Amino acid sequence: MNKKFLLLQLAVALVLTVALYNSFVLAQYETLDLSPFAKYTVGIGAGLAVGLAGLGAGLGMGTASAAAIGAISEKPEVFGRSIIYIVLIEAIAIYGFVISFLLLGKIT
Repeated sequence: MNKKFLLLQLAVALVLTVALYNSFVLAQYETLDLSPFAKYTVGIGAGLAVGLAGLGAGLGMGTASAAAIGAISEKPEVFGRSIIYIVLIEAIAIYGFVISFLLLGKIT
């Protein structure tokens, strides 16, 4: 495996782990009295949640769609299963969108 790709995966996993931990910590409070810098960082976290989830979903969608089209052209009866896989990939982007709204709702 390419070392750059492995480092990218580790960096994304680290960012997502920190984002999930922070969203669990923020979920414990109704509203937060944050400093302006903390509000900016929560905004950046919300942007990263949407951006990285969209990037991951886009890469997964491209790979899975290409494989699904190849499989459907050879065996048309796998159409239903391939659509389900593609919908599950799209749910990742929706999760990132929801997390960003939850984060932004805590700072207003």
